[in-house]
Amino acid sequence: MTLVEAPHTPIHCMNLVRAGWHSPPGARHLTIHSPHTGDIIGDVPMSGPDEVNDAIVQASGAFGKWRDTPIKERAQVAFRFRQNVLTNIDKIANTAALESGKTFAEAHAEVLKGLEVVEFALSLQNMSQGSLLEVSRGVWCRSTREPLGVVVGIAPFNFPAMVPMWMHPIAIMLGNCFVLKPSEKVPLTSQLIGDCWLDAGLPPGVFSIVNGDRTTVEALITHPFVQAVGFVGSTDAARTVYAMATSLGKRALCLGGAKNCMILAPDADERVAVSGIVASFSGCAGQRCMAGSLLLAVGDVDHIVQRIVARASEVCPGEALGAIIDTSSLNRISSKIAEAQTQGAALKLDGRTPQAPRGYEGGNWMGPTILDHVTMDMSCARSEIFGPVLSIVRVGSISEALQIEAQLEYGNATSVFTTSGAVADLVAQRSSSGMIGVNVGVPVPREPFSFGGTKQSKFGAGDITGMSSLELWSSLKKITSRFESHPNGKNRHTAESDSQGSDAHRKAADWMS
Repeated sequence: MTLVEAPHTPIHCMNLVRAGWHSPPGARHLTIHSPHTGDIIGDVPMSGPDEVNDAIVQASGAFGKWRDTPIKERAQVAFRFRQNVLTNIDKIANTAALESGKTFAEAHAEVLKGLEVVEFALSLQNMSQGSLLEVSRGVWCRSTREPLGVVVGIAPFNFPAMVPMWMHPIAIMLGNCFVLKPSEKVPLTSQLIGDCWLDAGLPPGVFSIVNGDRTTVEALITHPFVQAVGFVGSTDAARTVYAMATSLGKRALCLGGAKNCMILAPDADERVAVSGIVASFSGCAGQRCMAGSLLLAVGDVDHIVQRIVARASEVCPGEALGAIIDTSSLNRISSKIAEAQTQGAALKLDGRTPQAPRGYEGGNWMGPTILDHVTMDMSCARSEIFGPVLSIVRVGSISEALQIEAQLEYGNATSVFTTSGAVADLVAQRSSSGMIGVNVGVPVPREPFSFGGTKQSKFGAGDITGMSSLELWSSLKKITSRFESHPNGKNRHTAESDSQGSDAHRKAADWMS
């Protein structure tokens, strides 16, 4: 079995600054290991303040010209970028899988989902970004959407292709210059994405990559030229980044973690429910903020739970299940399972000692794990385990399930499995989460509908994709104009434009120059 193809020699990551790749002189490097095998697959530099400053200064210098480039011309570059990603999609997907632990199929789907956002960004050229209205005789109000300048995106390890593409295509199409800081755990995919932008003919400085760790992130956020920050990661980190950025007067939208509910009603279609629930909690090895990790089982649904356990037991690591990102995460997940047992949860399926794929025995593998008869005072019911672990809480009614959902700290997603339209509507209306699924275990909206949660899953206004994202990367400029009426009934500015040789026109030309 071949999960992914490893590079013949480890990849030496560099920063993308100006028009090419550069290694920061004297920088400390971290070694990158593949979650599938444990083998070394590359290294990444930890950039310091000087490298951060260099990238941002270059981006600031490129902003004026890129801002003034018509959006139709920006779109031509973005079209070429999209085509470059499609041409290299297998290589990009293989790399994303290799470093994040996904299966190739999951990584391939990730790239395609990222391209949906690129396509939404391209659609902006055909949408009016402002408005014009005569609000009174001779008085006109109009608005235009203006880019901010240099903006920053900080991405997590679990989606090295998709999450950055949630941010930089929209920001760049709006006329900003974008600096990406990939997760230091998965820097390889961004090297390929950077090449796709370079080969598309994007002007130097419009898209930059600065690799590093927390020190690098802080240098990016606090740089005086940076106007906005987009972040996706854990809730603790999102809260910290948001507080730091906004305390400096910068715009920020920071997405955090989740503990997503799936409500299983007694009338659910067994086939749909079993498939959706297992795919939700075990897909991407549970390492995604949209994983349904808490199942609120309503009433007598033992027959469906038994089928969920049976289906999950057939999910084989290496085929439909990827690897955990690193050994420390693997150990943390295992300890959470043991803690739940100690607290009284019934272990229906134990994935802590899975059969690793042949040739990949050195990887970080864990099979699907199911904990039943969990109570809400157990940590597994409330904390984000971020692994292929499902906690089942038994409840007596949909109302009780919704009460539990409302009390959770997070608010990314809630799904309900039912054949009743009334039940579906009730859950959709009463749930406190930002994204709702009806017979859908992973309710990620498709573009142009935006991605974003509530409560401790999101810090800041708006969403990271869709029309709501425009508020993060741009500002509305409002212009109110009034010109005195000309004797012939035309506004003064209209009459003067009709007489190209007039003194007033010549004077205006002199003043403008």
